[in-house]
This record gives sequence, structure tokens and C-alpha cells, in this order.
Amino acid sequence: MRWEQKVQFASLSDVGFRRRNNQDNFVVMLSPDAETFQIRGHLFIVADGMGGHAVGELASKIAVDTIPHTYFKNRTDDIPTALNAAIVEANAAVHEKGSQNIDFNRMGTTCVTLALGPQGAVAGHVGDSRLYRVRREQIDQLTFDHSLEWELIRHGRIKPNDQLLPEIKHVITRSVGPEPEVEPEVEGPFPVWPGDTFLLCSDGLTGLVKDAEIGAIVKHLPPTDACRLLVNLANQRGGTDNITVIIAQVGPLPEGTPPLSDEIPSADPQPDQLSGGLWLAGLWASGLTFVLGVVYAMLQEAERERGVALAVLSAIAFLVALVFWRKQARQQSGEQSAKVESSVLSRAHRTASAKLTSDVFAALAKCESDMQRSAASEQWPVDAAACETARAAAKTTLDSKQSTEALKEFAKSIDLLMTGWQQYRKAAAAREAEAKE
Repeated sequence: MRWEQKVQFASLSDVGFRRRNNQDNFVVMLSPDAETFQIRGHLFIVADGMGGHAVGELASKIAVDTIPHTYFKNRTDDIPTALNAAIVEANAAVHEKGSQNIDFNRMGTTCVTLALGPQGAVAGHVGDSRLYRVRREQIDQLTFDHSLEWELIRHGRIKPNDQLLPEIKHVITRSVGPEPEVEPEVEGPFPVWPGDTFLLCSDGLTGLVKDAEIGAIVKHLPPTDACRLLVNLANQRGGTDNITVIIAQVGPLPEGTPPLSDEIPSADPQPDQLSGGLWLAGLWASGLTFVLGVVYAMLQEAERERGVALAVLSAIAFLVALVFWRKQARQQSGEQSAKVESSVLSRAHRTASAKLTSDVFAALAKCESDMQRSAASEQWPVDAAACETARAAAKTTLDSKQSTEALKEFAKSIDLLMTGWQQYRKAAAAREAEAKE
């Protein structure tokens, strides 16, 4: 990645519908100059605090304050080493604070960090807050959840799709703060391609929104709009936890700048691709000759033997061409796999499609429809005309297969409804408070 590549980012943190306070914290620190970028790059952090009352909020705040300070101050080590040291220092700071007061005992926080620098992307994390990367039509989870569920999957005790009790599903096996020492998981650097989009989030999002939905939304909406729609979906589906999202999209290479070896590979035909095309053409020619030989033998009674011989020879040529073509295809596939061995694609812990599929639109339509019914029955203060306009536009653009435009209209409609819902909830809470007084 180059200093000249602009990073468009957005962030949003929401308390959700079930919590009284927001225990999540986040920070975005872009390098102010090229020199700092060369040493440390840009830094993004999401921390999800754990503990009653304000304890978790304090733990996550200490983490997002300590990590950037330690990370940027350390100007001698490489980025992975510096990131690891910063998380270890944050653990010491949270643990020390927890030891000073019995009410803070064993307070902790998850932590996921992303450093985007000249060597690529480096991920450092503890806990189950996640880092994703959306590239082209695919979303990859780059971090391994430090949870009992994922550890059981890793050791083959359960399968990924097994239904688990909540007591097991939400158990964290590693976090920042409760213990004097912690072992962060740091991976990378991974190659960064122009257009790559990274998402950091707390489990308030991933517990309610599927990877494929996240990928499609992040892929096809600007970062600010994508953050709002993702948080709205999580809230519409219960909002059981705090929800925090950071989205960072890497811009194009400067005009006239030749790509590095780990940046987007050229789309121009390479010699091996051309030779593969020649083999494929030869394969089809052999097959066609075989068919013509059979037809010739059937039509020319007097030349049957010659036609049969031609057909047999053509069949042999066809099979030889097929064998060589298959061998070359496997060789090219192996070479390509070797080329991307160091890329994030081969290291993703979980992968899903980022395409705007019918399933994604069905989920959005259900979300909108459910909210429309509730808005009508409970009389939310919603701009009905604006909602109807966005809803009609979503249907029109979807029918005409303008998928990206349809997604934008669904996002507008859902956001209008969510705004009305939030106002309705605040008014209801105020009335309830007055009644108690």
C-alpha cells in the first residue's frame, strides 16, 4: 500500500436496544505524514468491554487509549512486533486498573486492530471482535474468534453449523485485562489491493447479521451508508448488544504508478494463458476431426475403412490433447495457488460471498416489511411519504435488476423507519419515567 492511496473510512457505535450503556470504544488514527506512514501506517481499533455497569466501558476505553499511544511511540520495531507490544501494554494497563478496586476486579475487553502500512495489512486481536476484508465479490474473516465455540471447532469437537447453548456460544477464551499476561494473535502483513475494504466490528453486529449480508452491504455502499445499514439491521433483529463498526476502503493507486508485485495482478493475457488457449483450440479441433471422420465413414460406403481409421486416429489425438490440456491446467492452477499463498485469501478463517443475491434482498425486504407493520400499528413518528418513495424506488430498481440502486433505496427506507422507531422508544421511556415519579 502507498501513502498516496487515500483511505475513505466511516465509523458508528450504537448502544443497541437491550443495554443501558455502551461498553464499546473505538479509535481511528491516520498517519499525518508520509514519514509516519512508512513506519507505522494507519491504525484502526475496536474494543468491546466486559463487566457490569461502567466497568466494561472503562476497560475498552483504557485499551483504545493505550494501544495507539504505545504503538506510535514505538518507532524501532516492525509493525507486527509494535502492534503486539501495544496490545500487551494495554492488557497490563487494564489489569492494573482492575487490581486497584474490588469493583473493577477481572474487568476486561476484547480488542481488534488493523494497521494499514507500506508492507500491507497487519491484524492484531484478542477476543471475538472481528476483522473482515471485502475484495471483489468475496468477504474474508481475517481473525480467529477467541471463543469456546471456535476452539471446539478448531479441535474437531463440534462442526461449524452445530447448534450450541448460549452459555457455550458466547464464552470468551481470551481477553485483554483479566489476567496479568495475554497472548495477542497478530497476523500479516497481507497484500493490500486498491479497492480492498476492511471492516472491524464488535460481536453486537456479527451475532445478528450474516457474513454474506455484511459483505454485500460493504461492497456496494459507501462506508458511511454501510455503517448505518449494518447497525440498523442489528438493531431491527433485537439489538441485544452494543454495536460498533469501522469501515476503511483503500483508494486507487496514484495515476501512472506501476503496481507492486503484491498489488492487483494484470488482467492482460499472459504467455501461459495464451498457450492454454492454444491447447484448448487444439482439443476442439481434434474433437471436430473425430466427429467428421465418423460421419465420413457412415456416408461413404466404399471408403468405410479409411473413414474408420480417420476416426480412430482423431480419437487418439483428441485423448492426447485432453491429457496435455488437463495436465497444463493443473500446473497453472498450482502455480497460481503458490502465487497467492501469502495473500489473505489463503489465510481467511471464514469466507462468504459478497454478491447482492436474492437472499440478501429477501432479508432486507423482510426487515423493512416488519418495521412498516410495527410503525403503522404503534404509530411511530415516521415520514410516511419519504418511506413510501424509497420503498417504491427499491421495488422498481430491483425489478429492473439495478441491484446497487435497489440496495441504496432499501437502506434509505430502513433508516427512515429506524429513526422513527428510536424516537418512539425515547418517548415511551420518557413517559414511563414520568409515571414512576
